[in-house]
Amino acid sequence: MTMAGEAELIVDRRRLRRRLVFWRIVGCLAVIIALLALVLGSSGFEGFKKHQDHIARLRVTGMITGDQPTLDLLKELRDSETAKALIIRLDTPGGTTAGSEALYEAIREIAKTRPVVAVMDTIAASGGYITAIAADHIVARGNTITGSIGVIFQWAEVSKLMDTLGVRIDEIKSGDLKAEPSPFKPIPEKARDVSNAMVQDAFRWFTGLVAERRRLPMERVLVLSDGRVYTGRQALTEKLVDDIGGEEKAVDWLVKDKKIASDLEIVDWRVPSDSSSTGLGFSAVKLVLRALGLGSFAGQASGVELDGLLALWHPALQ
Repeated sequence: MTMAGEAELIVDRRRLRRRLVFWRIVGCLAVIIALLALVLGSSGFEGFKKHQDHIARLRVTGMITGDQPTLDLLKELRDSETAKALIIRLDTPGGTTAGSEALYEAIREIAKTRPVVAVMDTIAASGGYITAIAADHIVARGNTITGSIGVIFQWAEVSKLMDTLGVRIDEIKSGDLKAEPSPFKPIPEKARDVSNAMVQDAFRWFTGLVAERRRLPMERVLVLSDGRVYTGRQALTEKLVDDIGGEEKAVDWLVKDKKIASDLEIVDWRVPSDSSSTGLGFSAVKLVLRALGLGSFAGQASGVELDGLLALWHPALQ
């Protein structure tokens, strides 16, 4: 091979090496971009911010059901070492009593290791108030609707309608209280007594939480717990909340009372958007709501079914 040929071969090899290096860099960049797209697509920039010291913000809106994705998120937050405090933003009329209980307990677990403050927006009533008292400090707007301390168990009774239609329901059951109360007949007194005992048991649990968390005498709590709602200003007077304002008041409390660094960023913690579990439904009650012209409210109940005790406030259902 001539000197010229060897020179050309060396030049070709150098070009090949440069091309290999170039495509290796391109490949690495492609992998990095793909990973970034995956992370950003699932959790946005909050996914990165969660790995730095921050104040976590969790929004509780709509019906409270204790759905598993929300409880999983709270467990993740509990185990986080970078979430130095938690702000709970509430805009909810409540929901199921058991779901509110699950949410309360999950928040109290978080409160064992860091301060938790609740901020009430438009409404935080019934199960929403149960969620609020899980926090160490509660801030409400002056015109927030809150309170509605109580429990309800309701069902549709359509026996007269069925008589009109000439429809009769026959049944064979193992005990006289099985499937009671029934929508197909008036409730027997024995079933009413059993149902009332169940409601009163849940009510004692609810009022016990209020007395404990708000440091109020039970005698006063029972006066406040007739089911009525309060504005934020009224709730402050009754010591059901601690301050009037918005999120800035919550941050002030965290900084001044709990010595949280004032320069920490507030980062939203969200339930994954692909979660299909909404945790709420009203079964037969949905039909009644639609018949009463409350189809928009019944529409919130699509997806799953709920039959049980409710800690829920909605003016159309009072």
